[in-house]
Amino acid sequence: MRLLFSATAILSILLLFIPGARAGEIEININKRYLNFPISHQADRAKMTFQVEGKPDLSVVIRLAPNEADYWVFRDVSDLKGKTIKISYEGDTNGLQNIYQDDAIAGQDSLYNERNRPQYHFTTRRGWINDPNGLLYYDGEYHLFYQHNPYEREWENMHWGHAVSADLIHWQELPVALFPDQHGTMFSGSAVIDYRNTAGYNKGDNPAMVVAYTADSPDKQVQCIAYSLDKGRTFTKYEGNPVIDSKAKWDSKDTRDPKVFWYQPGNHWVMVLNERDGHSIYTSADLKDWHYESHVTGFWECPELFELPIDGDPNNTKWVMYGASGTYMLGAFDGKVFTPESGKYIYTGGAIYAAQTYTNMPDGRRVQIGWGRVSHTGMPFNGMMLLPTELTLRTTKDGPRLFNVPVKETSQLFTPVRQWENLSSDQANALLDEFDHADGLRIKTTFKLSHATGAGLNLFGQRIVDYDLNFNKLNGVFYSPEDMVSMELSADIYIDRTTIEVFIDDGAYSYSLERKPESGNQEGLQFWGNRIEVKNLEVFRAKSIWK
Repeated sequence: MRLLFSATAILSILLLFIPGARAGEIEININKRYLNFPISHQADRAKMTFQVEGKPDLSVVIRLAPNEADYWVFRDVSDLKGKTIKISYEGDTNGLQNIYQDDAIAGQDSLYNERNRPQYHFTTRRGWINDPNGLLYYDGEYHLFYQHNPYEREWENMHWGHAVSADLIHWQELPVALFPDQHGTMFSGSAVIDYRNTAGYNKGDNPAMVVAYTADSPDKQVQCIAYSLDKGRTFTKYEGNPVIDSKAKWDSKDTRDPKVFWYQPGNHWVMVLNERDGHSIYTSADLKDWHYESHVTGFWECPELFELPIDGDPNNTKWVMYGASGTYMLGAFDGKVFTPESGKYIYTGGAIYAAQTYTNMPDGRRVQIGWGRVSHTGMPFNGMMLLPTELTLRTTKDGPRLFNVPVKETSQLFTPVRQWENLSSDQANALLDEFDHADGLRIKTTFKLSHATGAGLNLFGQRIVDYDLNFNKLNGVFYSPEDMVSMELSADIYIDRTTIEVFIDDGAYSYSLERKPESGNQEGLQFWGNRIEVKNLEVFRAKSIWK
């Protein structure tokens, strides 16, 4: 890795040492796209402040490596070309001399080919990501904003990262969309297109993209908005922020994660906001002036509220409310009050958290992306997005329930290579040997328990499917099949380098987990269970989404 700057990369650097303090400054005349920063987890976090033309631009904390770097991170400064940026640092100043500018990020030559880089799940080039934010379709692009620390692979310095896709599968990472400001760091939120110009930001036929987000400070969390007229590439924050400051009302700092949508019957905007012990409903005519309407207890963080047809019938619908954990209620909504009618139920679990659904889908589907709480050993990034999935309501023996399956666009990633029927577990295991070390796989299978009360599928000792028919548990979670006396279980399994996603019985339940093979285990893919029958087994090889 590169540890020293070059004269061609940096036009001018001035290093100032302050007697008696471990603080310093450098000035860089920007003529390249990126500033690259060495990071060491042996160093303590310290404050770094950027100034442009004498005005404070941004303050973050960073573990700047004074010597050898564990990895490198970057800041896109293409919008500052021709200007001078002053960087002040309150930590060990030895690392300042190693900051350099270039038209490539450090490690560009191996980008997306790193050993533990997921090959068909979205990950950021560098740094930490968590909650998906602002999921929106507009003018041929699917937008994925997300919680992001660009300066370290651990949580801190919350920005909004940004990526776009034409197909929900292949992503182009864009520069950071929202930066911390005087109100705080940028926590989760949502995005809408203001076709009716209710906020007054539209220009001619160009409607504004408006994002609602939480600004987090040590004292409180407030709700703010910003708008973009260039398809989310740059944002202007509302000068009247915050639009909601509800700490006093709830006597709680926990007021965050606004999800905004247009409610056509009432001709107004709705915001679902997590406040203290549940989700609150606010309404607005202009996205700026919000009025509290109601509250539903029992949820925590990242609210969602949307309407779905049951079995595809537009005349028979229910509203779904859920939170970050994957539990949900079904009920009715009149534009101001959500009335729960059944639940809480669970439709997904495991590594997933803080899922959000897309606004403005062109075909009316309700598509979700969730944060995968998965680490990637030895990598300069952390966290990931799970596969985009379509949510539907279907009639079951217990009433309407939420189903969750990968979107149809994922099919382009997988090439069928083998298919068998009516195998014993020993036969299936022998046939799966050739795929034990594959980089990425999809496996579809249905197996039948005849002499066993427990069965499943392992990958190098890790139980990726573990079905206990006696206690009705699937990987530790209660699960009862639609046919109550069924001896069969179907699983659609997606295996990437660091994660596994499993969809059971056509999406009746799904879960995700980090790949953690048992140390020294050489068994690879192995069905287990006394005399089980593998009724169907299909194997697909996965393509990479990275070009």
